[in-house]
Amino acid sequence: MAGALFFGIAVNAGAAEWPRQITDSKGTHTLEHAPTRIVSTSVTLTGSLLAIDAPVIASGATSPGNRVADSQGFFRQWSDIARERSVQRLWIGEPVAEAVAAQMPDLILISATGGDSAMALYEQLSAIAPTLVVNYDDKSWQTLLTQLGEITGHEQQAAARIASFNQQLETARSRIALPAGTVSALVYNPAARAANLWTPDSAQGQLLQQIGFTLATPPAALHASQSMGKRHDIIQLGGENLAAGLNGDYLLLFAGDEKDAQAIYANPLLAHLPAVKQQRVYALGTETFRLDYYSATRTLEQLMARFATPAG
Repeated sequence: MAGALFFGIAVNAGAAEWPRQITDSKGTHTLEHAPTRIVSTSVTLTGSLLAIDAPVIASGATSPGNRVADSQGFFRQWSDIARERSVQRLWIGEPVAEAVAAQMPDLILISATGGDSAMALYEQLSAIAPTLVVNYDDKSWQTLLTQLGEITGHEQQAAARIASFNQQLETARSRIALPAGTVSALVYNPAARAANLWTPDSAQGQLLQQIGFTLATPPAALHASQSMGKRHDIIQLGGENLAAGLNGDYLLLFAGDEKDAQAIYANPLLAHLPAVKQQRVYALGTETFRLDYYSATRTLEQLMARFATPAG
């Protein structure tokens, strides 16, 4: 049977057929059966796996108890669900192959880029179980969900989640009064006076465009630093680049609350920005750092609250 290309991963099977041949950046892999013990080394991928009821048994984590994560280091938007399903934490910080092996997985997922990527362990992990490399930095969360549904055999659950969200999206479009002008979407680090600017390729940027917002285009001459491998979803801003890159008429803060908005207002290097001068900095909540079904739903709620159509 001919394989369908799913954004970098080719799946050679029908919706319910096993074994499946899946091709990623490392080659072609054969999954003999639907996975029953999935280890997600990427905390970003874990939320989408939970949303489609995939059998994820363990996950990498981020720093616990910070603005975006619970005491386990799991993202707040799905941490209750992970607890209900007894998802184990693999590690905080540096990935360890032994921690994955101890879970006896039949499928391991690695993110291609980002701070939660375990690519350095690929050879070790692929000796434990079939290991797939998944990009989340160049696509919408819906596209990622579809891809993970194909990999895990949970296509129907993925489609149902997307259909449910599409209904919420239509509601949001009808209730949001789109602002005149452009928006810069970012995650702000008050301590470092730095930011990650979401690009049009990012899940956050694509969601805003789906609603109807217009993303500001950063200056072409902007010299942005790069880390964590080649990223499609963010432009890192710091120093003199910070103000230059935040050129939208409005600033939308992902993974931030009102304290973060106030920190932007208090930064003298940003005082001249139109969005700051006109008090157009909006925090979208601490549950929006990485987009999945859960956080995307919360983002819609926040945007509806911030940009509600005037009554009457």
